[in-house]
Formats: sequence, C-alpha cells, structure tokens
Amino acid sequence: MPNQVKLLTSQIITPEVTSAQPAAAASAETPSEALDRLAHAGLAQATAGLSPSVLAEAWTDWAVHLGTSPGKQMQLREQAMRDGQAILAAWLGQRPKDADSDDIPDRRYASAAWQIYPFNVLSAAHERSWRWWQNAVTDVHGMTPEHENLMAFVAGMISDSTAPSNFALTNPDVIAATRAENGQNLMRGARNLAEDIMHRTGKAPEGPQPFEVGRNLATTPGKVVFRNDLIELIQYTPTTAQVRPEPILIVPAWIMKYYILDLSAQNSLVRFLVAQGFTVFMVSWKNPDANDRDLSMDDYRELGVMAALDAALAITQAPKLHAVGYCLGGTLLSIAAAAMGRDGDARLASVTLLAAQVDFTEAGPLRLFINESEVTLIEDLMAEKGYLSSDQMAGAFALLRARDLIWGPAISNYLLGERGDAFDLMAWNADATRMPARMHSEYLRKLFLNNDLAEGRYHVGGKAIAMADIRAPIFVVGTEDDHVAPWRSVYKMHLFADTDVTFVLTSGGHNAGIVSEPGHHDRHFRIAETAATASYKDSDDWLADNAASDGSWWEDFAGWLNKRSCKPVPPPRMGAHSGVNKAICDAPGTYVMQQ
Repeated sequence: MPNQVKLLTSQIITPEVTSAQPAAAASAETPSEALDRLAHAGLAQATAGLSPSVLAEAWTDWAVHLGTSPGKQMQLREQAMRDGQAILAAWLGQRPKDADSDDIPDRRYASAAWQIYPFNVLSAAHERSWRWWQNAVTDVHGMTPEHENLMAFVAGMISDSTAPSNFALTNPDVIAATRAENGQNLMRGARNLAEDIMHRTGKAPEGPQPFEVGRNLATTPGKVVFRNDLIELIQYTPTTAQVRPEPILIVPAWIMKYYILDLSAQNSLVRFLVAQGFTVFMVSWKNPDANDRDLSMDDYRELGVMAALDAALAITQAPKLHAVGYCLGGTLLSIAAAAMGRDGDARLASVTLLAAQVDFTEAGPLRLFINESEVTLIEDLMAEKGYLSSDQMAGAFALLRARDLIWGPAISNYLLGERGDAFDLMAWNADATRMPARMHSEYLRKLFLNNDLAEGRYHVGGKAIAMADIRAPIFVVGTEDDHVAPWRSVYKMHLFADTDVTFVLTSGGHNAGIVSEPGHHDRHFRIAETAATASYKDSDDWLADNAASDGSWWEDFAGWLNKRSCKPVPPPRMGAHSGVNKAICDAPGTYVMQQ
C-alpha cells in the first residue's frame, strides 16, 4: 500500500510505539526517568511523533511578534478586505480586479466544473484563505526564520486539509461521478478504503500482485556472495566479454529496500552498469527488529560499507573499486571514505553520491521539525520496541508533500473510486523498512541536530573525520525537485571536498531523478566538473553557467567511470571458491524479502 494511504488510515488505527535508546541506557534509568519516558512515549503516540513544544515555540514566537506589529496587522486587514471583495466577485461571476495572471494554477481546481457557481466561490475562498495565512505567518518583523518556515508549513498543511476538493459534497467532480455512476464510485471507494485498512493491519492482499520482488522487480541476475548480521552482498552476473577491473560497490539507503536501483529491467541502474562492462556489487540491508536496537552508525559503517568493500575486492582481486552511495547510504559512504582517507586507505578509485547530504543545515522540510525536544520525543517513542516502524517513517515523508501524497490519492481512491495503474516505483515506495533505535538516534543527533559531520565533530575510531581527506574524485548528483535532500544542500560537497568534483543536476525528485534511464521522456540534466584547484562557485552561479541537456545523466556517469578505470579484463568469478565469500544463493537474496 502506498505510503500516503498508510498515513491516512493511521488516523483510524492506533500507531505502534517504538524506541531509539540503547538497552543499556534504558536499564540504567531511575524509576522517575522511566515514568517520564513512558509518559512522553504516550504523548508521542497521541501526536503521531510530533513534539508539541516544537509547534508551541513557533506559535508563541509568531503570536508575540505579530501582536506587536501594527503595520503587519494593518496589511493583513487590507488583504482580508481585498479577499472578501474577490470572493464576492466570484459569487457574481466576475474576475477579481487584483487577479494575477502569473499565479500558478491550483491543479485541484483545474476542471471546468470548478468555474461554475457555487464551486467557483468555494475554490476562490480556499485559495484566498491559503494565501492570507501564508502572508500572516511570514515576514513578521523579529520572528526567527526557523519558526517562520515551520508556521508556513503547518498553515499550508492545515489549509490543504480543509480544501473543498477533499469532500464529496463540495467537489463537483465527485458529485458528477456519483450522479453518472449512481453512487458506484463511492461503493468502490469504500471497498478501496477497507482493503487499505486491511493491508495497514498486516493482512497481505489476496492473489498475485502487479509487482513482486524476484519476479519483475530486482531481477538482474546475480548471486549473494557475502552475508553477515546486517547485510547481504549481491554480485551481478556479467553480460559483456570483458569488464573494467575496478568493480562498482553500491551502498543504498536502509530506510527503504535496495532495489530502487534495480527496479524493472528497463530502468535498472544496476542492469545498465553491468551492460556497460562493469562488475557491480550491491548491499542489501537487513530489515532490523527489536534484537537490533543497539546497532550504531558505526556498526552500519563497519558491517555494511567496509565489510562489503573487503568482500568485493577479495572476490575480484582488484586493488581499488568505485563506491556509489544513494541517499542515507551516500552519507554513510562519505563517512567511510573520509575515515579511509584520514587513515591512508587508498582502495577507492572514485566516490559517487546520489542525492546524499553531508551538511544538514538546509536539509529541506524535514529540518523544520528537528530540535532537541523532537529528537528526545522520538527516542522516547522508540523506548519499547527498539526501532522506528516503517509506518512512522512513511508518514513523516508523506507529510512533506501532503497535497500530492495524501489528499490527492485519497480523493482518487476513496471518493472517485479510481485505482491508478500500479508502477514499479510505487511498489518500491510501499516496501518500507524499520530503523534501529540507536542508529536512528545517532543519525538525528549527530547529523540533523548538531551537524557534526560538516563541522568536524563526527568521530570514527575515536578521531574526527573531514570530507577534505577524501582523495578519490567525487561524482555528485542532485535532483531539481528533491524535498528530502534539496539539490543546493547536496551541492555543498563543493565546500568540503579537496579533490575533483563533478556535479550533476537532473530533473525529477529524490527517487525519480535518480531512476532516470536513457530514453525516459522529458528528462534533462546539467553537468560540470570542478577541479580541486578551482575557485568555489555558489549554486546559483553554477546553475546560470551550465545549460541543461536533454536525456539521461546515466550515460555521462558511465563515461566518467570509464575514464577513471583501467583497461578491460576477463570477468571475475561469481564469488570466491570457498570461505565467507562463496556464493550463497541467487539474487535478490533473503534480506530484501524481510517484512
């Protein structure tokens, strides 16, 4: 079930309570501390994991400064009068005098039915209300930018939840469908809702599914050649007579399953790279449970990145490899690469970071909610089970784009009774994973909250690391519409690297921009290399200086890797002859199947 449906149905079903504190810390608690943590966990359950103090602080900041800003109050009163006149004009079938032809049209009110009374009045009133509240909570003299951004986000989210398009009796498209189908659309919608609730409670859907791992997802042939308590390592079968001697090791994020990079046959980055003559290895993360609550960020580095790197080089007998990290896997790879550079480990031929951040000061909408209170509440929320549930992760990401990921699908599925055609990316998006308690707590505190990695306070092996210690050339990809890792945040690698950096800005979002195979329609990208000795150029100047090219960045990426690889050689064997790197089973392995 898509993540947005999980979030919507979670209003009906009580969410799980989970934890992010190590067991040792929990056992050392005093009775009063344990009672406080239990109370906070109950509060987190009631608020879906959002700390009330985060919103309270922002609201207080806004209310105090707005209350002492008579000029802003006068401006809002004037805008309210103009909005009232505009709504009256809509009521009378007239175009408002202050209508702006440059306004971006609201897709929710795109059909002709919304231009007919009384629906034109409802849509005009809602749009004016949305704009008024955005003006009310922004540009308030003396208000902190962080609180201003949070208030704007929350005001927009509340406004979107009250849109007339969300309700059957005020949506002319739903009314028309109900009349035309004698209510059958609502019957189908009720059935769709019941199915989604059943899925949300853990009952698997009956019959074959449009997309299934191993059948039409994650089907690139290969073998699992290494396994430990955290990862399975997949080596993919070569399809060319010769391969580059340096293998490629891909480290995906563990928030979701690895096969975002091996979706269907036509849009698999793995299959594409294999066809270009590379030996490709992929990390497949275990879906952690309560027994894994004490796994740390360093465990993920050691048992994940370093163990996979050792295995890949042992199997291929290559002195170096190309390392690729996606999203959180890219952040972890940058940590591992910096530690390797600091310690004189020169086994990386190149480092590629796909939609991955090392500086978290501009980490998009997620940054709005991260402060000490919120992180502590999440830790308390995870106190019982020892992990953050997949539903809670899905809900958090869906909230970032509630209009598109919650309300739009709800109207289509439950009011119009329409099920959109399933596609591979949607199936992957519904296959979320859990997050171990300790690791998630360290991730939030060290990276999001304190920004330790960018500011020289992140330690590996008891010593600080720095991105400047990465000596291998770096290939960085940002996506134009990324709400998880905004491209300007990803671009900041230029500030920290002391090596050649090639940066790509591609069309699409956090997922679709990376899954951008050759031949995909309406794709474009910009690419430029910055030498280690070149002067820094800020993101706006970089954007202005580099024109967009139509097509996929994958082909340029393959060319970039080829230039940094040695002459082709016969393919290595699949796994070692014996020992820990001997082939265990066929890809996609067993960890990816864990629910």
